[in-house]
Amino acid sequence: MKRALLPIALLASGCLHFHTGPMPGEPQDATYLELEGTRVRYVDVGEGPPVVLLHGFASSIENWITVMPKLVKDHRIIAIDMRGFGWTDRPVADYSPTAQAKLLKAVLDERKVGKIALVGHSYGSSVALAFALEYPAQVERIALYDAWVYDSQLPSMFHMARAKGVGEVLFGLFYSERYEERLTMGFYDPDIVSEQLAEDVERAFERPGTRFGALEAVRGMRFDELEPKYRTITVPTLLLWGREDRVTPVSVGERLVRQLPNAKLNVYPRCGHFPMIEAASDSTRDLSAFLAGGIP
Repeated sequence: MKRALLPIALLASGCLHFHTGPMPGEPQDATYLELEGTRVRYVDVGEGPPVVLLHGFASSIENWITVMPKLVKDHRIIAIDMRGFGWTDRPVADYSPTAQAKLLKAVLDERKVGKIALVGHSYGSSVALAFALEYPAQVERIALYDAWVYDSQLPSMFHMARAKGVGEVLFGLFYSERYEERLTMGFYDPDIVSEQLAEDVERAFERPGTRFGALEAVRGMRFDELEPKYRTITVPTLLLWGREDRVTPVSVGERLVRQLPNAKLNVYPRCGHFPMIEAASDSTRDLSAFLAGGIP
């Protein structure tokens, strides 16, 4: 009986749906802009030199909850939920880092933001670098946490998901499987993954269009097209890395710091993929000093 049902399950899993417009449970205080065919959730708070925060894959503005209160004292903070994530739309559109950078550019233009410092985490780092390549005159500094920016970092499932039909089946069946185990893998200290955090992640997976948006973002990760250009980014760049990161090992940071002409790598012990959480005090101190004109 189970074998007979398998083809039906595979067909059902292959039907991933996009989503545009409001979603159930949206934060009441959230603000949105309609740009580039996408309803974008954004935050624009504080005064001073503008700093843009870009979250990682399957994440959201909440990624920066430990960083924003510190930075907002001296900076204007702009953060967005990127296309396909958080409370932003999951439309039929281009989800490549360059397209996400174009969406960010539209937000900045709408909010009348000029020169910026870019801060990205993981997948958001690829968007930050794509933005610096597309709009170099607007970027003064870049800070990247545990960057996800090379084709060699992509797991086999991501490569397989590029094939039409195969990706729909893989993400339909497996995208939200073992999410607690994958979440724990991001931290050196597994106790950081509280029951509340796990529940929040589970609810985020249930938002309409989430599997569709994640799959399209994966299909847009054509990093091999961007990698040769990274060496042309000459603005001061700070790389912040967890020494025990099992998602993006320190070796990736060592490769990137060699490729970027004006970069420095800071490594934090007893820390995984989220230095802004596990090394919050030290990494935020270093980020603040960098944004003030310090390192490198």
